[in-house]
Amino acid sequence: MDLVDSIGPRTTFGDRVMKVNHAGENGAIHIYTGQIFMARITARRLVTELCEFKAHEERHRAIFAAELQRRGVRRCRSYWLCGAGGLVLGIVTGLFGGRAIAATTLAVERVVLRHLRQQLLTLADNDGQAAAAISKIVDEEQQHFDQSASHLEAAEFWPRLLSPVVAAATESVIWLGMRL
Repeated sequence: MDLVDSIGPRTTFGDRVMKVNHAGENGAIHIYTGQIFMARITARRLVTELCEFKAHEERHRAIFAAELQRRGVRRCRSYWLCGAGGLVLGIVTGLFGGRAIAATTLAVERVVLRHLRQQLLTLADNDGQAAAAISKIVDEEQQHFDQSASHLEAAEFWPRLLSPVVAAATESVIWLGMRL
């Protein structure tokens, strides 16, 4: 038995993408959970919008979970890390109010949308089912980006502070997830 046999079947690029996207959606759910908790105190006007976004992310996670089940692939090892990190990020940014919440969503979605579009290009010709799963969520992720952008002006403090930090953290989690 060689090393590959002893650790299980090989996973395809599409399998890894589905695992990481599933874990990322779990992280997004927890970001919104933390933000909703804090927004009830710091940004009440955003609570309804955040609840809507969270419901979208729950549906997205279910899409990827179904695809993982169909493929017979276990979820990503970073699943719980994404959830815990997302909750902390949501609580901390929610503590600073509506603009920090919007800036966080903007930064996360900018990275996520870029990755989703790259995934669609890569998977379109060699894993149509993975591409179809991704296609089901892109419009809602764009909606999250657009609505959050409408709450901000580019020169504001929170986007300038949070964008590089949150984007780097999001990129790191995606990079780590693709390797676990």
